[in-house]
Amino acid sequence: MSAWTPYTWKEKPIVQDVVYEDPQHVQRVLKKLQTLPPLVASREIDDLREQLKEVALGNSFLLQGGDCAELFDYCSQDPIEAKLKVLLQMSLVLVWGGRTPVTRIARIAGQYAKPRSKPTEMHNGEEILSYRGDNVNGYDPADRKPDPERLLGAYFHSAATLNYIRSLLDSGFADLHDPSTWNLDHVQSSQVRSEYEAIVHQLTDALDFMKTVGADRSTATSKNALQKVDLYVSHEALLLDYEASLTRQAKNASNQYYNLGAHFLWIGDRTRQPDGAHVEYMRGIANPIGIKVGPTTDPSHLVQLLNTVNPEKAIGKVTLITRFGAGKVEQYLPQHIKAVRDAGHIPVWVCDPMHGNTKTVAGGVKTRLFVDIIQELSEAFRVHKEHDKCVGGSMNLTDKDLSTNYQTHCDPRLNYEQALDVAFLIAKYYQKERNHDHFPSL
Repeated sequence: MSAWTPYTWKEKPIVQDVVYEDPQHVQRVLKKLQTLPPLVASREIDDLREQLKEVALGNSFLLQGGDCAELFDYCSQDPIEAKLKVLLQMSLVLVWGGRTPVTRIARIAGQYAKPRSKPTEMHNGEEILSYRGDNVNGYDPADRKPDPERLLGAYFHSAATLNYIRSLLDSGFADLHDPSTWNLDHVQSSQVRSEYEAIVHQLTDALDFMKTVGADRSTATSKNALQKVDLYVSHEALLLDYEASLTRQAKNASNQYYNLGAHFLWIGDRTRQPDGAHVEYMRGIANPIGIKVGPTTDPSHLVQLLNTVNPEKAIGKVTLITRFGAGKVEQYLPQHIKAVRDAGHIPVWVCDPMHGNTKTVAGGVKTRLFVDIIQELSEAFRVHKEHDKCVGGSMNLTDKDLSTNYQTHCDPRLNYEQALDVAFLIAKYYQKERNHDHFPSL
C-alpha cells in the first residue's frame, strides 16, 4: 500500500464532510487542537488491543454502550455517574452469567458527531441544515450554522468527562463489594423479578463469601480486580480533521500513529467506502477499530475492507459491528462470517441490536421495540453458535409512554432498566448453556 500519514485521507473522496464558511477559522482551531495534550495514553490503547484479541479468540466478552449522539450538556456529574453505573452493573451480571472476563467500552467522551442521511431538513416550511451533532452545530433550528469553535468544545467536554470517569474509578466507584442500588422495582412480572433477584442474590452472596474467607485480599491483583475495572472510551471517527489533529506518533521504536482522542474508533454504514477518506484514515492508526456491517454490506467488499485496514490480519484489531435488524440476521450474517473466515481474518464480532430496529410511531417520534432488540441479539447468538428510548421490556412500555421521558436529540436508546434487562437475559442464556448444553432462547 502507499505511504500513510494522518492526512493522506485528504487525497480520497469523502462523504459526510462539514462545510464551514470561514476556512481560515477552521485552520486556527485545528492548529490549536494539534498542540493540546492527548486525552488517552497509547499504552491504554495497547492494553485494549490485547483485551480485544482475547474477545476475538472467544476468551472474553465485549460490552459496548452509551449514547448514539452525546450532547455537551451530558458533561455533568449525574449523567456521567448514571452511565458508568449501568455499564458496571451490566458487566458484573455478564461476568457472573458468562463466567468470563468482560471488556468495557463506553460510547462517551467524544460521541458528539452524527452522520445524516440528508444535509438539510424542512422546518416550518423552510429548508435548514440538519443537526450534525454538538461538535458541528446546535439542535436549535436557529443554530444550524457549522461553527469550528465547537471542535474545541468537543475536546474540552471530552477531557472533563474523562477526568471525572477516571476519578470515579480511582475512588472505588466500581468496587464490586457494593453493587449499589440494584433497583428492580421496574420489573412488573413477578416471575421475572424473582429471577433477577436470584441473580443479584447469588452475586452478592458470592462476593460476601470471598470477603469472609479473605479471598479478595489474598493478592494485590485479585483485590484490584474486585475494586477497580478497566473502562475504555470510543466514538465514531466522522470528522477527520478533528481526528487527525489528535493523532500523534509514538515516541518509541514502533513509530506507530495513535489517535489519542479515544481508545477505540469506528466507521459507520455511510462512511465505509473501501476507496474513501474514512477507510484511508483508519488503516493507519494503531487503535483497535470498528466497522459497521449491515444488510447493504457486500461480503466481498467486507473482505476488501478488512484487507485494507488490517493487512497483517492481527487478531482482534478490527471489530465488526453487525446491525441487520430483527428477522434479518440469519439472511445476512452467515455469508459475512463465511467470507471473513475464508479470507483468514479473526475479528471481534459484535451485535448492535439498536440501529437496525428503529421505527416511527404516531407524532413522528422514533423508537425501538425491546422485543426486536432481544430478537436480533438472540438470532446473532444463534447464528454465531451454529457457525463455531425503546418500547417494551420489563417496564411494559407502550408507544404512548414515550412522551413522558423522551430525551434524545437523535436516535432512541435503552433506559437504565432496559439495559439491565439485556444483561440479565444474556446471563440467563449462559446459565442455560452450562446446564443444558444446547442453545436456549434469550
